[in-house]
Amino acid sequence: MTTTVIPPAPQAPASQAPGRPAHRDGNVLRWLGAYTSSMIGDNVCYIALSWAAVQSGTPAQAGLVMTVSAVPRALLMLGGGVVADRFGPRKVVIGSDAVRCVAVLSLAALLFATSPGLWLLALLAVVFGIVDAVFMPAVGALPARITSRDQLARVQGMRGLAIRFSNVVGAPLGGLGVALGGAAAAFGLAGMLIAVSVPLLISVRMRELPAGDEEGAGGTRAPADTGRARVAAGEDGTEAEGAAPGQPAKATAWRDLREGLRYIRRHRVLAPLIAAIALGDLGFVGPLNVGLALLADQRGWGAAGMGWVLAGFGTGAGAAALLLTVRGRLPHAGRLAAAAILAGSVAIGALAFVPNVAAAIGVALLVGLLAGLSGAVCGALLQTQSDPAYLGRVSAVAGIVSLGLAPLSMPLTAAAIGWWGTGPVFVTSAAVCALGGVLALAVRDLRNAELPG
Repeated sequence: MTTTVIPPAPQAPASQAPGRPAHRDGNVLRWLGAYTSSMIGDNVCYIALSWAAVQSGTPAQAGLVMTVSAVPRALLMLGGGVVADRFGPRKVVIGSDAVRCVAVLSLAALLFATSPGLWLLALLAVVFGIVDAVFMPAVGALPARITSRDQLARVQGMRGLAIRFSNVVGAPLGGLGVALGGAAAAFGLAGMLIAVSVPLLISVRMRELPAGDEEGAGGTRAPADTGRARVAAGEDGTEAEGAAPGQPAKATAWRDLREGLRYIRRHRVLAPLIAAIALGDLGFVGPLNVGLALLADQRGWGAAGMGWVLAGFGTGAGAAALLLTVRGRLPHAGRLAAAAILAGSVAIGALAFVPNVAAAIGVALLVGLLAGLSGAVCGALLQTQSDPAYLGRVSAVAGIVSLGLAPLSMPLTAAAIGWWGTGPVFVTSAAVCALGGVLALAVRDLRNAELPG
């Protein structure tokens, strides 16, 4: 059995660490290229998987295959945050991409040679869910290691642009692969795209994280290695269970997890920020996914009309990411995020009452701009307010909020629209979303939070 050895991360020279704009930094651009290639590969893989599942089973079975990856991702993501912080996000991201590449290319080879059943497709979905559970927190923790703190907001905008670009390009590429060579060709294309990211990530230089460079819990200054070092004391300051008197306890994954959750709970900005993100997403995801499809059906807009409305939303969100990329920093970040959430909630509620598809496109453009702005600023605040030693666990908690809790609103939204109609449900969802903005304004430390300049 061979073991893949990931080379140690090259360290960036001190002269390159501060001051260089992220969008002109070759180190950041290599990371961005790797991330974009990996995300496009994921989108192509999703198209290939959905097509293969539909061809191999019933619609219900295909739906089960497409959703089975969500279970391990939701259950294991907190542990994935601990893994990212313990072993370093670079190693975890490289390893995750390598595993996904091997899994996808292996399935492509099997599909070329034979016709495996649904169980193999379900197995790939489970593998992706497990890998995503460690990949996503590591991706969130990596920017702090590749650029200076004052460029983290710009990197967040660049990451948003990469996600939008991947969504736009990945689906047509997947469809083209399926059309030319079936699911096997599409899986092969996805595997090659993911493979491109590995050498790019290996070439990315890591920055040293000097002690005292980041803010600790509650906004106080803390060493960057506290996530690994501060494991001895319990919440009351006494020695941890199992430790000799006066001696530090051995670090364990469970203790690291508890330490990370305690860090978030005590932090005067991160705790309310994650709560505000949760409320915003709960009020946003249902209407803009299931609710929009039902609204388009009721109004007679058809699939084409719904597509144009979604395009308007994507355009607005992309414009917000581009704004943060170009500016690099937006003033009054806490207040700006709160205002964007509140204004976006009003736009979500208004979407149910627009007279025609043209007006719906305009409102969706506004929703995308405001949601993209609030999401980008909130993401930048998560990056800049977190001690780098905790970023994997912070990213994991934020990911569970967005990818675990928020999607639960989709079946509830569909059922509620069936009972009460689109208008009341969209307004209720808008009110839930607005609570996130109210919370951000009500908490002083979050309201006054700023991005580093």
